[in-house]
Amino acid sequence: MKKKLIAILTCLVALTLVLAGCGGEKAKETAKEPAAQGKLVDGPFKKVEGLPAIQAPEGFDWKQFAGVELNVISENTPPSSAIAANIKEFEEATGIKVNIQQMDLGTLVQKVGLDFSAGSSKYHVIYADPYQVLAKYSSKFVDLNELEKDPTLPKIPGGLEDFIQSQLEIDGYMGSKDKLYALPYDCPTMVLAYRTDVMAKIKDNFINEKGFDPTPNPNMTWEQYYQVAEYINKHAAELGVKYGTGHQAKQYDSLMCDFSNILNAYGADYFANRELGGIGAANPGKTALTTPEALQAFEFYNKLLKIAHPGSKSWDWNGLAEAFAAGEVAMAPEWHEFASMFENPEKSKVAGKVAWTTLPKGPKRSANIFGGTGIGINANASEKEKKAAWLFLVWATSPQTQLMILESPVGGATPSRTSVYNVASVKKAMEDPASEEAKKMPNLTSMKATLEAWKAENAYGRPKVPQWPQIDTIVFTELSKMLAGQQDPKTTAESISKQVDALTGN
Repeated sequence: MKKKLIAILTCLVALTLVLAGCGGEKAKETAKEPAAQGKLVDGPFKKVEGLPAIQAPEGFDWKQFAGVELNVISENTPPSSAIAANIKEFEEATGIKVNIQQMDLGTLVQKVGLDFSAGSSKYHVIYADPYQVLAKYSSKFVDLNELEKDPTLPKIPGGLEDFIQSQLEIDGYMGSKDKLYALPYDCPTMVLAYRTDVMAKIKDNFINEKGFDPTPNPNMTWEQYYQVAEYINKHAAELGVKYGTGHQAKQYDSLMCDFSNILNAYGADYFANRELGGIGAANPGKTALTTPEALQAFEFYNKLLKIAHPGSKSWDWNGLAEAFAAGEVAMAPEWHEFASMFENPEKSKVAGKVAWTTLPKGPKRSANIFGGTGIGINANASEKEKKAAWLFLVWATSPQTQLMILESPVGGATPSRTSVYNVASVKKAMEDPASEEAKKMPNLTSMKATLEAWKAENAYGRPKVPQWPQIDTIVFTELSKMLAGQQDPKTTAESISKQVDALTGN
């Protein structure tokens, strides 16, 4: 009996151990489940070797928001044109309908302001200009950190670290880095376009007369630039151009941008607080436009515009680009993304005769204003619309889509993603302007200069403050009076300062 009892107990112990082992294996399987749920898998989009794929958690249904209709409002920009032309990839993969409306920046600011003021979400995805939209309405945008951290949603391919960080700071944040309101979408930057054929014609005689090479380069000063422009004016007829330089000095945002490059190059800025060009601040503090450096900038700009193409005072960036492409001016401080237009024989008489460099140096440095913008999500949208909009943001700002935009015949914008510049075809195009790759991506002809312009020592970000739309208007209105001869540079600086300080309460 004792032996039977021992045998039974032995069997029970063995059975218990087996069951425990099974339970242990089951426990191990259970422990693996959360990890499996967190695994990221590639989404139903085109993949490009060397670029991080668009991914979502395993089991994510890319069509769960099918039937949602998103309204995207954007300035007339190359990225939006290219995305509109290629939107089928996103719509077919997600079942989400995307309506992209493009317009001039002034109209966009007005429409977005009305939408936010009404507490509505007519526009779900918004082209969030850092200065005219984000600085004023940041509280109206979704904090994208919440969507990025949501374990059930797709992730930003390559993470936030793949964006060019200075652009992420300007485009994405306001006041602090606690909340992320937008993802970098485009990155236009003002650099200098010039005619290589004109420079070649004047080079020898100019050097003999002035003692320096007239060909624009990173070491050229604004005073030297003036001398080159003036020289070309005198020899315009024989050179086949009308004027040495052209500017975007219309009484508009373009005039403020054009002037800002010189203001900062001379060592001055709009406010005493020089840290407003990144994440920005609610209160800018006192203006600093009557310092000796600032007054020198006003005086030089006024002098420079007196010898520029007379049309400059009626041109924004588009007007200047058209004049340069028509062969009317030999040099033009212009947004780098017009490179594709200048190299298009159907739109340009100077294709193949254009080169780019950073803007001339002032007494302080070369200052190249950044004009990029991010895209964000309207916080008034429904939860379903917000998540559908997140899918669009992930796709629209992905390295693959940015490469598509770069290669698109209706686009041409340059990427704000570091990884895209490491793609073999992109590197080839940048290294060899005569290559087939460069012909396919003509905007890269300006990219060497632009990458230099993005370096901290050359980059300039205008003050990002809620009052900027009104400040911008004050600046370009008073500058226009100066250029029209209605007031001198000192009076202009003082008038801007007085109005801006009254506006900001400083």
